[in-house]
Amino acid sequence: MSRKRWRAVKEIRIADVARLAGVSTATVSRVLSDPDKVRQKTHDLVMEAVKRSGYIPNSTAQKLRTRRTMNVLVIAPRLTNPVFAEILRGVDDELTQSGYGIIIGNLDNRREREARYVDLALSRQVDGVLLLTGYVPENGTRSMREAGLPIVAMCAAIEDDKIPNVVVQDREASRRAVNFLSELGHRRFGYISGTLGSIIEVERFAGFQEGIAAAGFGKEDFVRWEGPFVFSTGVAAAEAFLKMKDRPTGIFAACDESAIGFIKRVRAERVRVPQDVSVIGFDGIEFADYTEPTLTTFRQPLYELGRVGADVLMKLIRGEMEAADWNVRLPLTLLERDTTGPVLHKDYKSLRRSAL
Repeated sequence: MSRKRWRAVKEIRIADVARLAGVSTATVSRVLSDPDKVRQKTHDLVMEAVKRSGYIPNSTAQKLRTRRTMNVLVIAPRLTNPVFAEILRGVDDELTQSGYGIIIGNLDNRREREARYVDLALSRQVDGVLLLTGYVPENGTRSMREAGLPIVAMCAAIEDDKIPNVVVQDREASRRAVNFLSELGHRRFGYISGTLGSIIEVERFAGFQEGIAAAGFGKEDFVRWEGPFVFSTGVAAAEAFLKMKDRPTGIFAACDESAIGFIKRVRAERVRVPQDVSVIGFDGIEFADYTEPTLTTFRQPLYELGRVGADVLMKLIRGEMEAADWNVRLPLTLLERDTTGPVLHKDYKSLRRSAL
């Protein structure tokens, strides 16, 4: 950029934007500092003038006026999980619309990493917190609740009447998974768990058990393999499956990663999917679109989950709602693909390793 052009940009004032938009300087200031309190038409007019003029708002002055940091802290258990990546995309897009930045706290499934983020909240370096953890982080005897900041739980619910929950219908989907498999003729089932103790795993397994009971089956009709929400959990489940004499023919995995890990391992031993064993996943991650065969799964509205969660937090920060008044449960979509099919063996107990 030339020196002349640099000077021109630096000399642009809020009054220039106001003249270009045909509004008062107070209106421009209001649009930039509190956009939700102006009409959409006025907002769009001013923002177009800002874009055309090249005006750069003084963020430091804005923060001093509002006494806000204009940043939100988002804490996730593990950023390598593609579920969280898509949720964060929705969060970031929504926050950007409100002029907010995002600080990402990655716990990497290690609770000892919580302390730094608790201190960040307690020192009021952010205006609010979005939690994907299913619990409120602590630092020794101090809890993030003590910061007095608005908190919203996403993906994993937190039982606290002061914390809104923006989650999906985990339990209902798990019930539906069992019903779907039973309607295909499956009579023996397998369940691959998620991280033990997490509210998501609790809900999904509870729904699975309810589905088993509703279909007229009992505890003796399914086997459960435990592990965290990772690919290797599915691989470990497959190893146990391959050693069984009476193998389940219908498998429900609490996440797509473990479902994919399971399928890859059993197919390496010439077990056919879905002819010998049907598999349903949970999440609808992009990887599921490209597996061979393509994975039947419950797709979460991940982007929308993040967007709605951030929107709720923004309303709390602006004092436009009470936390107890807002809880959201988003529906899931069952994507029927190539890893599920009818039972081909009349006597499922005779199922053994089959040739491709």
